[in-house]
Amino acid sequence: MSKVIVDVSPSLDGYLAGEEVSVERPFGTAGHRLHRWLGFEGATPAEADHEAAAAMFVTAGAVVLGRRMFEVGIGTWGADGAFGRPCFVATHRPHENVDRGPTSFEFVTDGVPETVAKARAAAGGKDVIVVGGASVVQQCLAAGLVDEMRLHVVPVLLGAGTPLFADSSAAPVELEQTGVVATAEAVHVTYRVTR
Repeated sequence: MSKVIVDVSPSLDGYLAGEEVSVERPFGTAGHRLHRWLGFEGATPAEADHEAAAAMFVTAGAVVLGRRMFEVGIGTWGADGAFGRPCFVATHRPHENVDRGPTSFEFVTDGVPETVAKARAAAGGKDVIVVGGASVVQQCLAAGLVDEMRLHVVPVLLGAGTPLFADSSAAPVELEQTGVVATAEAVHVTYRVTR
């Protein structure tokens, strides 16, 4: 059975982006620091970083993301749309579907659970990868949809920005660590959500 997997890169203090996120600055004041493990900002990723990046797509059949992430990211994802598979955008505002080479973006206005359901149907038995933003991740967790979390924790303290886990009133989510690999640019930690 396919899994729903959150795959994101937070700072050590838990932010997915800095302040002042915009189309011109998709990660705000954090710049591309949170993705140096992917080779941004002239970094040289270690072999374990390459393996963590590849793991995101090995079992992926579809991707889920939020409207804000789409809006600030689409301009940087190139002609192929970066993801190479069907993507489902959780949004409150209708939008025409967007195709970029092998990547398609379908906009779903019926809530995050329905967005994940559509992604699961399109994934053809493969996994659904939730790449952000923070609100979509939080809603997936609150709805009990997440089976696994892959966090690429970056050794930087941003101090402010978009927190990955903002809603402290949410019910506790128990996790079991199933893997950890540390490099100079990130600690790649995998957790299974226990039920």
